[in-house]
Amino acid sequence: MVQLPGHLVALDPADYRCSLLAVQLADEWVEYVAATEIGTQAGNYKHAIDHLCRYVDKAFGEEAAGASLADPGLFDTLVKWELSLPEEYDESSARPNLLAASLRVLVIRRDDHAERTVAADLARLARGPALLGSGESKERDEFTRKEKLAMVRAAWTSAHATRKRIEDSWALATQGCHPDQGSWTSIADLLWGLAHEEITVEDIRRRVPPSREWPLDLLELSAGPGRMPRPSTARMQLARRLVARLYPTLLDLHAFRVLLMDATGHTSEEVTSFGEAGVEFLPKGVRLTLLKNRAERLRHRAFRDQSPPETPAQDGEGDSGELTVNWPRREASEVVRQLMDLTARTRAKVPHITDTLFVNAAVRPDHTLVFNRWDPSQAGGGRAQFRHWLEAMDVKVKGDRHIGRLRKSTKVEKAIVTEGRIDAAADDHTEETFAGHYAQGTTLRIMSGRTITTAQQHWFDQALDRVDGPTVVTGAEDIDQGGLEDAGLTPEEAEGIMAGQLDMGVSHCKNPYQSPFSRPGELCAVAPLRCLECRNAWILPTNLPQLLLFKAHLERLRTILAPPAFARLWGQSWVNLDAVLEDRTPEERAQARKHIDAGEAFLDLPLAAHTEFDG
Repeated sequence: MVQLPGHLVALDPADYRCSLLAVQLADEWVEYVAATEIGTQAGNYKHAIDHLCRYVDKAFGEEAAGASLADPGLFDTLVKWELSLPEEYDESSARPNLLAASLRVLVIRRDDHAERTVAADLARLARGPALLGSGESKERDEFTRKEKLAMVRAAWTSAHATRKRIEDSWALATQGCHPDQGSWTSIADLLWGLAHEEITVEDIRRRVPPSREWPLDLLELSAGPGRMPRPSTARMQLARRLVARLYPTLLDLHAFRVLLMDATGHTSEEVTSFGEAGVEFLPKGVRLTLLKNRAERLRHRAFRDQSPPETPAQDGEGDSGELTVNWPRREASEVVRQLMDLTARTRAKVPHITDTLFVNAAVRPDHTLVFNRWDPSQAGGGRAQFRHWLEAMDVKVKGDRHIGRLRKSTKVEKAIVTEGRIDAAADDHTEETFAGHYAQGTTLRIMSGRTITTAQQHWFDQALDRVDGPTVVTGAEDIDQGGLEDAGLTPEEAEGIMAGQLDMGVSHCKNPYQSPFSRPGELCAVAPLRCLECRNAWILPTNLPQLLLFKAHLERLRTILAPPAFARLWGQSWVNLDAVLEDRTPEERAQARKHIDAGEAFLDLPLAAHTEFDG
């Protein structure tokens, strides 16, 4: 049996035929947990022992009683058990490896004691390489903004309802008296007795009459309006409902955890692990001392109720004891005040618990009333976990109903607010942790995709502006100025082209002083080599001979340059030129070649065009 915060984890070796093996492993488990104080992870070792012992019972049958870690014959069984673990879990689950590793730890620990015998083969197996892969942990996605807002609204509704219920019940208790002087079926008298500790849950079990004699208000308190309690459990249910009228329950405190996580942006572990001494109210906010056990980091952080206008949020991370100011999205101070008021009476019952404000009252199956720290993960067989709170508050969410997703939602919001700056969003852990754990959420992936698409489209548009290619005018060779104006040129540009003033060699240019390849206002420095890549170029039917000569020039370069070099330097021009010539008829191309052969067409290229470096 292992004592964990708020509950016991027990393993009874008598439940197995291989009771000797179970005792050996259970002894190591108890000592290991006590020595390491590993907390809730102790359940993994208990589960591993239970799983192995059930496997040994089935494999050995009646002979399981002789199974022991001192028996070398157990070697094959341990190997088969470890290899069988993945059969019970999803593909790539990390759970099989965790169970196998937990059991190996216990075997190694027993082997480390000289007075405890472990077969040599079993010890080598435990210390040897793992037989299973580590598996893959599945990252939980964050709640959507709509789901998160619904949770926060429900949390405030729940918090207000809890406070009103408890305040009204203590007010009602002042109107009662001891049930011996009043009545054991009076709600006010029963509340008075529990509030003043004059009666116990056991007294309610023994002295409250059977449910068939209860008045209507007592029946409705126990079972709900319009329902009748089961006679066998009526008194237990009544006791739990009475206690819940006076003190916060496991289910009630989920609302405050949600509100604090939303207000501070910190983990569930941190917002439930500061006591009254870790709270300092400021004129416009609250300073909290937050402890993150996993990172072993202590922080003092101030959360102000209102951010000064035009003042950016300042978030940071420091060493233990460093003060960091966070500008909040909610009023953390109001949540803390309400939580402290709500749990004041409960905390007075457990003065030794000073490291948390989250304490609650509960009635155990043995009819005892206990006050203890809040641990919703160990709610026993009851319905007091986070998913049950969501159901009770009618909050619909998709996917896993795990509180950790709320933490991711707050980190996503911070990443959005800080415009994607990881150093600002990862203010309470490393940037590597943020990138590996929080940046994988759907919201950030969608935003990242949109950002990348927008950036790609921007540069694609920029590229198109540069290499959109020339405007090709097809048709008869007697193109007039009016036709060019109809095609989109201004009268001045059309007149310059018709007069030959804008002829650049292989095309005409509507404005050689606005080249995308040169600075605005400067004469284009790359004509005519890049005219086929320029949006300012206008190709007329009369340019066909020069285009054929330019194609011959590029064909010569293709024989000189390596294919990657040619594609890099001339690929776009080659594609555009090929498209322009493709639109010409064979008769037009033949007529152009006659002009070339007759010496009536020339291609004037700069001297540098005849020297190419294959770099």
